[in-house]
Amino acid sequence: MSQRDSGYERKERDLYETPEWVTECLLPHLPKFLNIWEPACGSGKMSRVLGWAGHPVVATDVDRGWDFRTCKVPEQFFNAIITNPPYELATEFIVRSLVLTEPLGGKVAMLLRTDFDHAKTRANLFANCISFSKKIVLTKRIKWFEDSKGQPSFNHAWFVWDHKHQGAPTLAYAP
Repeated sequence: MSQRDSGYERKERDLYETPEWVTECLLPHLPKFLNIWEPACGSGKMSRVLGWAGHPVVATDVDRGWDFRTCKVPEQFFNAIITNPPYELATEFIVRSLVLTEPLGGKVAMLLRTDFDHAKTRANLFANCISFSKKIVLTKRIKWFEDSKGQPSFNHAWFVWDHKHQGAPTLAYAP
């Protein structure tokens, strides 16, 4: 299957800033009083929305000297990791997030292409993962650049893992 050419060069380190409305779609699915680590914060758009919603947020990024794959855990307490990971590193981000949040009984939410859970090689993160709790499908496509020409090419969803989850994962739609 070929992918459509957007007419734009790929951003270095997959720096695609998450529009506010995308993070707002996740908020109704989060409990109150989460202490969040946002490890791929870029300029901080997602972190600001989470903070406005009342969640304390530790915002780090590789450009701020924090490579999530290898860095030490921040000193500030967190019980959730929420981010839009670089696509090429998404699996590594999910795995590390699940390992770090498991002892806390915490949560993980990742913004990914809607079909990210389709790969057989990722069954350990979805079909065979008891912590995978919800998929929130965005019914509107994300426009990553204000000056982009044409329509966005991909559908996205929030994928949520909860170490306290029991039962089958649920499906939701937003906005």
